[in-house]
Amino acid sequence: MPRAARSRKGAGTAGDADDDGFMSELSDDDEQTRADFGDAVNLTAGELSDWLDTDESKSVGQKKGGGESTGHESGRHIVRILEKKKADLTDDDVAHMRKVVGYVKRHSAQRPKGDVTDTDWRYSLMNWGHDPKKD
Repeated sequence: MPRAARSRKGAGTAGDADDDGFMSELSDDDEQTRADFGDAVNLTAGELSDWLDTDESKSVGQKKGGGESTGHESGRHIVRILEKKKADLTDDDVAHMRKVVGYVKRHSAQRPKGDVTDTDWRYSLMNWGHDPKKD
């Protein structure tokens, strides 16, 4: 059941998840996370999805046993989050949003000197939904 429907029924308190992992409503902290996520992620779901299909996207990041990189996997989760309505966000989605905000902040602080257009640094950030060339 979507969070909005549960909220109308008065189920749970702000930020409590039901048995399906959906949150009854967002707490103030979760609302701040959504706002921070909106600031950090500057690619649309379509832009990010298209980016994740490129060779450049697949060429960067820490790979688990030679498979998909952590950032690439994160990008796929970000696309799913961006395609959801607020009421359909799960605890896992909000936790991932926090992870994205932290990553973008930390990685952005490591900006290399010079043109970053064709750098692994930019490609990695783009896998996490942030294109520093849009700043």
